[in-house]
Order: sequence, then structure tokens, then C-alpha cells
Amino acid sequence: MTQPPDLIITEGKLITFDESQPRAEALAIRDGRILTVGSRVEITELAGRETRLFDAQGATVLPGFIDSHVHLFCGSVEMGYLDVHGLKGEDQLAQAARAWVAGHPNETICFAVQADYDMFGDQGGNNRHALDRVMPDRPFAMFAADHHTIWANTLALEMAGILHGGPVDAGAMIVMGQDGKATGELREFSAYAHVLKLTRHGGRDLLGLTTGADPVPAASPAERAQDKAAIARGMQHCARNGITGLHNMDGNFYQLELLSEMEAGGTLLCRAEVPFHFKSFDPLDRFEEAEEMRRRFNGEHVWCNRVKMFMDGVIDSHTALMIEPYPGTDHLGDAVFEPEHFNAACIRADAMGLQIATHAIGDLAVRRTLDGYEAARDANGVRDSRHRIEHLEVTHPDDLPRLKELGVVASVQPGHAPFGHYFTHPVSLENLHDHQIGHSFAWRDIRAAGATMAFSTDWPVMPVKVMDNIRSAIAPRKDLGWRDQTQTLMETLESYTAVNAWLEFNEDRKGKLAAGMLADVVVMTHDLESLAPEEIHKASAALTLCGGRSTWEA
Repeated sequence: MTQPPDLIITEGKLITFDESQPRAEALAIRDGRILTVGSRVEITELAGRETRLFDAQGATVLPGFIDSHVHLFCGSVEMGYLDVHGLKGEDQLAQAARAWVAGHPNETICFAVQADYDMFGDQGGNNRHALDRVMPDRPFAMFAADHHTIWANTLALEMAGILHGGPVDAGAMIVMGQDGKATGELREFSAYAHVLKLTRHGGRDLLGLTTGADPVPAASPAERAQDKAAIARGMQHCARNGITGLHNMDGNFYQLELLSEMEAGGTLLCRAEVPFHFKSFDPLDRFEEAEEMRRRFNGEHVWCNRVKMFMDGVIDSHTALMIEPYPGTDHLGDAVFEPEHFNAACIRADAMGLQIATHAIGDLAVRRTLDGYEAARDANGVRDSRHRIEHLEVTHPDDLPRLKELGVVASVQPGHAPFGHYFTHPVSLENLHDHQIGHSFAWRDIRAAGATMAFSTDWPVMPVKVMDNIRSAIAPRKDLGWRDQTQTLMETLESYTAVNAWLEFNEDRKGKLAAGMLADVVVMTHDLESLAPEEIHKASAALTLCGGRSTWEA
């Protein structure tokens, strides 16, 4: 006798992304996989006495969302820090900071996240003197929302040992004042790494990003438990947003070990891919670590099959690498890699069969990244590599056709755009030439050029809230002087589900609602197709399943 399903979801409006059956009303799940998809009548007939029936109440049912660009450990940890998103001026910041300190009296540093580059406006800008006035009696630092700059007060700089400067990697800067002391502005990872060591997690959450290496000395059992507890809270937050899979954008053995321990302990609520992070100062023989990562971690829930690199920084701090100097300057930005070393790294990674993901925001950074991928193809031959470029915020029109020609995936974050509703001050307009603006955040142009587009959030640069990001794509603001880059709902949903499953080479197991696929499923609270685009963010996840297991239920 055929074993009945464990769970049946019925009364839904299924968007399957399965060409053979794009729409359906119900599905059945057994042993962590989708048993069958079909009409309400034929699926409910399969129910047994122990089968759970879940009524979707006419709402959309989709493959689980996969956020293909997150910093999981960092995002999870930052849920416990001071969130200053939207705050303006010293008075607002001081009030929030003092309240946070009162609730966290034992913290070494008051650490804030989501700070605006223009937080202090005409009060003199973000610097240690402003932060000294905000909090004169204890170390205080705040992360820019894009995570490429930290501003620290004098006590934090002293405690970190960089008040008088210090060595940094290529593309980074401890900005120095005329008095010979740091101004408090720390651009890029190596400049602010010492400040991160003052946080409650000792900066372990960003070691995969700043160095790619494991904690030294090794984390104690108590620290490991603390870090896993933070990640567990972050995973719960992701599941609550309908997410069943994550592509981490930083990595080390430590993160992979923590996630594997969580999987063994039953607290891993989302599948997670973690990359090998190759830095500009690394010799090529460090790729031996990438091979070890891939060998040791290759399961369905935790795995490594990718290398992550950075080509530049961000526009707002003038560290994104541009073809033309920034307006009113002779500065092109900061190259993290020299082209020769980057090309050699691409050739080595590609020859190993690793997927490559490269952060490239400026138009010259995008061009050099494409050059590196082309060098790998020339050296190793054409293969189904699915190499990625992360962000592509400014892309020269001459380079758009190269995305399709080289089979490169555009991995973008709709909510990062100035018209994406999240960032309140569109500073980027001031930092781009008029003729560049039309080719910035050009999601429609990228699609028109035939490139595959994957959508994500870059959490914690912006919240991991899927529906807010979908609103950024399908109902962008149109009052800020940018070209209309509106995406359709179906394009956006596919770029958040089926495309991201394909991007991780798992299109035969995920990203569709079809018989035999892993039961990674989200049931929404609304029929998404019936909502006005500007109202889409009112929908949320009613039920999230990862491998048939309920990880969130409203």
C-alpha cells in the first residue's frame, strides 16, 4: 500500500516554475520531498489519517525563497546591536545610544549599525569629534549601512590602537586629520578590523569577510556557543521571511563548522552555502584551502563550491572603481585587486571547477571582473561555470553584452538602488556624472541584454525581508531622477527562487514545485498577484518549510 503524505497544502494558488505544470492548487509532501502537485481534489484524496492538511486560503504558494547574497553571521549578530537606521543629527543619535547603553551596561563598546553617510548633515559630517559629543565617556562606533565604512569616537580608536593610524590593505584607508590623528572614518575592512574586535563577538562574525581566516586564538567553547546562538536567531528571522536557502558572501572554516554543528543539533533552519574567501594579498597556493573546504563540506544543508573576491568598494565613500574620476575630483576609486593577480585567481579557481562571485560596483570594477572571467574561459575553455558579479551598480553600456556572451550572472539587490524605498538619502546622484546615472542600477537594461539576474538583499546591508525587496523591484520610487527600472512580479519571484536554485547548481532539486523536488516551500499570507505592486510588502510568510520541516508558521 502506498504510504500517505506527511503534509498536504491545499486551497492555494501555486506558482510552480515548472514548465510542464506552471499552475496548480495543491501539493503533497512525504519524507522531505514533494510527492506530487495537482488539483485540490486529486491531492486531498491522497490524505491518510496521519496526514496534516494545511489550508492556504487562496494565497500564493511558491518554492522557498533563496537569498543569494547575505552575510549570515554578521546579519545575525547585528540583530543584537544598536540600529540607527533613519536617525539624523547628534541629538537623535545620542538619545538612542544612551538608551542602548542603559540596557547593555556590560558591553565594552556601544556598537551601532545602519548609519547614514550623511547622518550629521551640516553639523560637520561623520567623524570622531561628532561621536565624542554623542558619547564622550565610552567607546562608540557605528557601521555604515553598506558595511564598507565605520566611524569611531576617540575612545574606540584609542582602544583599537589606531588613533594614530596603522597599516591597511590595498583599497582601505584610516582617514587621517591635519592633527596627525585619525578622523574616525575607517574605510574598508582592514581599516576597521581592530574596532570590530571590541564587539561582544570579538569581530569573529566578520573574519570571513575581513581576512577569510579563522579566529586566532581559536574561539572558546563558550564563544562558539554564543556565536551559534546568534546564528540560530538569524536563521529564525530568515525562516520567518519565507527563506529556505542562503548564499553566504563571506566564509571561513569556522563558519562552516558552526553551521555543521547546528545542522547536527537540529537548529539549522535554512540551507547555507559558504564560499572560500580569496583576498588580494593571498598567494594562489591558498586555493588549496578552497579544495579542502569543498571536500569537507558538501552536504545538502551546508556546502562550499564557490570563491568570493572583491574588486572595489562602494560609491558613497568613493572607493568603487570607476572608468572616469568622480565628479569634481581626479580620483577613480580604489582597486582591491591588480588585474594580473585577479585574472590569475580566476584562472585557478575556474580550473578547479569552482564558481566565482566577485563584488564589483563601479563600471571599471565590472569591466575588470568580466576581463578576469574571460581570461579564465580563454585559459580553461568554455564550461557551465555560472560565475557571478555581485551588485553591478554602475555598468558601462559596452560591457552589458559581455554578461550574456560570457555566461555571467548579474547578482543584484533591488533594495540597494536609490529608488528602492530603503535608503533615505540618494547620495549616489552626487557621486556620478549625468551620463552615468542612466546606466546605474539598470536592472531592465541588464535583462534586455540577455543576462540572467539573481535577486538578493545583501543582509545586513539592508534587512533580509523578502517582500520589502520585491517591492523595490516591482514598485520602485519614480520621483528621484532615475530611469524607470521596474521589474514584473513574475520576473522578480523567479529571480528569488528558481534562478537562485539554478545559480547554486541545484535546479534539479530546488526552486520548483514538482514531484521529486526537495520540499522547500513557502505559503504566503496573500495572493501576491492580486496585490497592487506598491502594497506587495504587506504580504508575509504564513508557513515556511525546509525539507518538509516547518521552520516558521504564523
